Amino acid sequence: MTEPRDHPFITAVKPLVDAMGGELMDPAQAGDDDVVLAWEGQELLAVRLPQLSDSLDHILAALERRYGMPLAQLDRKTKQDVVRILEARGAFAVRHGVETVAGAIGVSRFTVYNYLNRENPNKSSQG
Repeated sequence: MTEPRDHPFITAVKPLVDAMGGELMDPAQAGDDDVVLAWEGQELLAVRLPQLSDSLDHILAALERRYGMPLAQLDRKTKQDVVRILEARGAFAVRHGVETVAGAIGVSRFTVYNYLNRENPNKSSQG
């Protein structure tokens, strides 16, 4: 990027971009799917958003950092909390999301569905 990385706007948005697994880049390199951000009328940076499947991997890695251990080593209650967090973040809208999460937390797909239905008992009777 041509602008200094310590610009206050870049400093402000970088944690958000990092949290969602995006990439900061020079606006001149932005593609059609990138988001160009301006500061005081000047295009300052562009953000390349991750693919949904990459976002899920990024979210799982962030949860491992939060809990300080592989998700598969968490107790059952904490795994249920992780599934609830992932559902709120849209993890199960991604193709193979249930399988990916099940593998990450060390349970079967059936167990993930049970955790989801446990939190939302009306969901299983609506379908």
